[in-house]
Amino acid sequence: MSSELGRFLSTRRARLNPQESDLPRGGHWRRVPGLRREEVAELAGISTSYYTRLERGSSSSASPSVLDALARALHLDDAERAHLYDLTQLTATELHHPRRKNPGPSAARLLAAIGSAPAILMGRYTDILGWNAAGHRLIAPHLDEATPSDARHRPVMACLLFLDPLVRDMYEDWQQAARINVGYLRLTSGRHPDDATLASLIGELSMHSPEFARLWAAHDVHECTLGDRTLLHPAFGALHLHYQVWTQPDDPDLRLQIYTAEADSTESRALAMLSNEKEFDVPLPHPTPSPQPTD
Repeated sequence: MSSELGRFLSTRRARLNPQESDLPRGGHWRRVPGLRREEVAELAGISTSYYTRLERGSSSSASPSVLDALARALHLDDAERAHLYDLTQLTATELHHPRRKNPGPSAARLLAAIGSAPAILMGRYTDILGWNAAGHRLIAPHLDEATPSDARHRPVMACLLFLDPLVRDMYEDWQQAARINVGYLRLTSGRHPDDATLASLIGELSMHSPEFARLWAAHDVHECTLGDRTLLHPAFGALHLHYQVWTQPDDPDLRLQIYTAEADSTESRALAMLSNEKEFDVPLPHPTPSPQPTD
């Protein structure tokens, strides 16, 4: 069992407010925020020594009933609960580099058929495998539209968010987008602990972005599903959009992200213009290479 489990449990109990937990009230002075190990063990109905072994990574197994009890005690959401289960399955294993993926025929057809809604197809590493014209012009108009077709130089959304100032400046609430992105990579790392490409990406981002390193150390996890986002587009200004992420049924690593807007709104008209090459005639930054992690 990996020390990743211990760090995850430790950060989860540190965020809890003792006053909001079902523990006896007391005036004990606390040296650190959150719950103590013995308090988590009490709430979960397990021994303090056993919980301590889990945090130290020295216990070899944990039953589903214990994991469920810990999830309840630590107030884990669905994504965190899934991550907890993933971490308990970790064993020492050799890293390997999975083959680079290309979008399958069904995903490519779906991307082409979406129409005016900006759409982006991403892989396991938040690597952009494809986008329609509107998706490219919404998210990264300063990059060459054909970049995702070259597996060696595909844009990686995590790199764009943290290392590309033009993309970063487009997010009105960059901190929220950054937290979600890092949380997704943390969730993915629990599912694929032997993926050397993923480990390299995380290492590169941690080295080149102190903000990424800080968020990674928090051990927060997020599943990207849907939400609202305001993008400060260089051609249209502030666009208040809704996004939804669809996981591909034949490959859970493939995620299709689609942006929509309220009907008859300024945003909906802007999105329609993004998909129309004749109408989209606005000066934009000259295409530049996207930040690339080393393989």
